[in-house]
Amino acid sequence: IEGEAARMGLLVDDLLLLDRLDQHRPLEREIVDVVPIVRDAVADAHAVAPHRAIRAETTAGTPPLVIGDEARLRQVVGNLMSNALTHTPDTAAITVRLDVRAEADRSWVLLEVCDNGPGLTPADAARVFERFYRVETSRSRANGGSGLGLSIAAGIVAAHEGTIEVETAEGNGATFRVRLPLALMTGTDETGPDDEEPAPSSPAPTPATAPATG
Repeated sequence: IEGEAARMGLLVDDLLLLDRLDQHRPLEREIVDVVPIVRDAVADAHAVAPHRAIRAETTAGTPPLVIGDEARLRQVVGNLMSNALTHTPDTAAITVRLDVRAEADRSWVLLEVCDNGPGLTPADAARVFERFYRVETSRSRANGGSGLGLSIAAGIVAAHEGTIEVETAEGNGATFRVRLPLALMTGTDETGPDDEEPAPSSPAPTPATAPATG
């Protein structure tokens, strides 16, 4: 009973978050470095599955900074890692890749969570971000979650004006790819002392005239 109550509590929390995302309620907006998020997610995964081959690869020459809600972005990476850990065998390796790429007229922080597990069928891949959807062969209540983790990740990414997709083939693993707009640190909102208008000068005081003495 206690375990079921805890599971229901998590389910309610997930549903409340989805409702918040559906209503487009504002998230925190600050400059977030994605590197510590990836590093911590990999460390957490190692703690959960110390015998799994899990690694991070960062090839970004530009700092991977985004404007958004750090706690929610951590939830995105955590959900993707949990999905890979839960729905692949213990022998499957997991790699998290982080890069910054310019595409068309915009630069993006590119985050990929890749595994060499069994992959997804085209039908499953088309529905994997749907709420409560679980692949029948692996997403059961015994070894899976509520089927909301990937839909929550998709909702958070959309709220950050990003995109999420899956590239997979049955028997050839899966790559979940997240694109988030790169924060451009132009400094145009900062005003230095040289940019300030000089204060108007006050007229010089008129010297007082000393009284004449006889």
